[in-house]
Amino acid sequence: MKKRIKQLVKSVIGGSVQIAAKSAAGRYFLEQVLNTAMSKTRVVRHGDVALSFVVPNGLNHFRIDTFSSKEPEMLEWLDEIARDSVVWDVGANVGLYTCYAAKARHCQVFAFEPSVFNLELLARNIFLNGLADRATIVPLPLSDKLANSALNMTTTEWGGALSTFGETYTHDGQTLRKVFEFQTIGVSMDDAVERLRIPPPDYIKMDVDGIEHLILKGGANVLRNVKGVIIEINEAFEKQCIDSAEYLSAAGLVLKEKRHAEMFKDTVCFNQIWHRPSVQ
Repeated sequence: MKKRIKQLVKSVIGGSVQIAAKSAAGRYFLEQVLNTAMSKTRVVRHGDVALSFVVPNGLNHFRIDTFSSKEPEMLEWLDEIARDSVVWDVGANVGLYTCYAAKARHCQVFAFEPSVFNLELLARNIFLNGLADRATIVPLPLSDKLANSALNMTTTEWGGALSTFGETYTHDGQTLRKVFEFQTIGVSMDDAVERLRIPPPDYIKMDVDGIEHLILKGGANVLRNVKGVIIEINEAFEKQCIDSAEYLSAAGLVLKEKRHAEMFKDTVCFNQIWHRPSVQ
């Protein structure tokens, strides 16, 4: 019932927008609505860190509402990494953790995010928090090799997730329900360092909804030198789970723990925390 109501509301609004767009006054009104949505911000506080984020829709309000509760293990992991480290945020989305790492730990963050619908919010959030000197946007997907392929997306919402580069499955290994796509260039982690001259990471946060194992496959050289990795793994996706563990172990990393928040207690999706035993 709730889904039907949402679809009805969406249909009514869509029709109203089409009508409004036919007149100059209507187009002006729609422009003002859009500008107002993009100017709305909220402040979130975690510990002694305060950050501001753009909230143009309900999804981004949800991200702010659950900032401290959705992935508490992520924030704890970030709080423990060495200050002034180089961090790769692979699957940065709108930059919640990019901004937190840059501000709370004074890290140099490279935010990998290919979604054209998320990039504007990512840039706005970095600027809004005065972090342009510490956070670099890399608008390319990572994969196992240099390739021209499609970014297949399940949503065009600002702040949306569940997209994948060059593949047709999503975070659980099931078929991705594509609503949008565009061609782009993907690079491997090793390519990012060797070809793009991006500083190699001390730490990697990775959440790309399905192709984590492919990205790890293309980063053998990078992984040999990282101090720690936090990576989202869905244990129902057996190949992702097994291959990811193989590549991380081969790089000398050890699984320290796997955790998820209470809201995900009925799932088998965990943030796995890997570390290098020799690094204190």
